[in-house]
Amino acid sequence: MGHIANAKNSLVPLIDRINKYPIGLVDNEKLRQILAILFTEEEAFVASKFPLEEATLDELCKLTGKSSDVLLPMLENLANKGIIMDMPYGDTTYYLLMPGLIGFFEFTFMKNRTDLPLDELAKLMSEYLYEDPKTGQAAEFFGSKTPLTKAMVTDGQIPVSSTITDTHTAKEIINNSDFGAVSMCYCRHKKEHEDKTCKKDAPMENICISVGTGAKFLARRGFARESTKEELLSIIDLADKHNLTHITDNIRHKPSFICNCCGCCCEIMHGVQMGYYEGVGKTDFLATIDPDKCDYCGDCFTACNVKAIGLAKNGVKLAGKNRYSAVRDHICLGCAACITSCEQDAISMIPRENHTQPSIPNKKRDLFVQILREKGRLTPFVISRAKKTVKKLIGIGR
Repeated sequence: MGHIANAKNSLVPLIDRINKYPIGLVDNEKLRQILAILFTEEEAFVASKFPLEEATLDELCKLTGKSSDVLLPMLENLANKGIIMDMPYGDTTYYLLMPGLIGFFEFTFMKNRTDLPLDELAKLMSEYLYEDPKTGQAAEFFGSKTPLTKAMVTDGQIPVSSTITDTHTAKEIINNSDFGAVSMCYCRHKKEHEDKTCKKDAPMENICISVGTGAKFLARRGFARESTKEELLSIIDLADKHNLTHITDNIRHKPSFICNCCGCCCEIMHGVQMGYYEGVGKTDFLATIDPDKCDYCGDCFTACNVKAIGLAKNGVKLAGKNRYSAVRDHICLGCAACITSCEQDAISMIPRENHTQPSIPNKKRDLFVQILREKGRLTPFVISRAKKTVKKLIGIGR
């Protein structure tokens, strides 16, 4: 499939189309190698013609100039690869091109498969994601003022005295969902294909959670399996035992996924470790360590998934001790993953003070608009919305 890696006419329009999303893909040789593996030349052409909004088969036939007999099998294959999402709605199916991140990069490693060279893709994706931290893909993903994702505080660790009530927890999202699915961890699966293992021995299988429409697509296409609320809640408990951080969409209404992240494998945690301290939305809480109780065992160092805990550097000798741990407030996500690691009960959560971050958007569309505006990319989205409105007014489409 690598025959299109240097085919400008195939890949440049595809990359341009993907870069109309809030999180685009920085164009370089590594990206072109990845896309050349994931797409055939004809698939790259079809994907480049997708509108920003969902589209029907008839609409895509007009956009691509292909007949339904030719296009439908191609759409089926793209959906099976996780590159597009199919959404049945009554008698009509709508199709949507997925972003690269969060999207078909992750879906590529969310199931065991033999149709793609996963070892090669794992190497290429890791190199692509980590090269040029300040100008490359990490900057594209984490560099906007409004984060795409946010951390959640572990259930049961919100301070009893807190008056803050507008806080999502993983279990709350699950309990409010109408459909849930579970899948393998993209990050740990990718690491496995790089001959690496999780330092926390966190599960790779049956650990990532999706809910709602996205979950139905993932289950339908074999990237996840439908799960009960009881099982999903037990997965959260399991993640807590491994001191994992719960990550979800940075929105208030109907988040669509819950990733249970470790600091050694997770791409999102790596972004914070690379210095994008505001690249993930923080909770309203902050971990704090009682130096009188701390015996500097170091367990909290490894429990923290963003390396926010280290040696206190204020030079104060306390209770006869020269060393004790402290939390770096500007890095701490407020997820509480570190709490149970401390046998001395020295760590607790307190309300975060004097920290301002962009307001959390209400819905995913609002999140996308906010990031697009911050990046100066809003115009294509506005035009796409206007076209859809016109179609509705004249009775075309959904």
